[in-house]
Amino acid sequence: MFDIPPILFFQSKNPFTGSRGRFRFRIEPGESLHVSIWEGPYCFEKSEILETKDFPLDAEGREAMLAWLEEKSRQLQAE
Repeated sequence: MFDIPPILFFQSKNPFTGSRGRFRFRIEPGESLHVSIWEGPYCFEKSEILETKDFPLDAEGREAMLAWLEEKSRQLQAE
C-alpha cells in the first residue's frame, strides 16, 4: 500500500508526490483529486505523463485513488 496522507490533507489544497520503484505519481487537489502518473527518475515537470485520472475529493475518492495507484504500479512493475 502507498503511504498517502488523510483526506483532510487534500481538502486543505495540499499537493502530494510519491513513488514506488520506477513508478511516480502526483496528486493535485482542487474540485477533485487530480492524479498524474509517470515512470522514471525525473520530477513531474521533466517527465512524460503516462496517464491522469480524477477522483472525488472525499474519503471514498481517496480509497478509489489508492486502488487505482496500486493497479497502475503493478502494471508498470510487470512490464
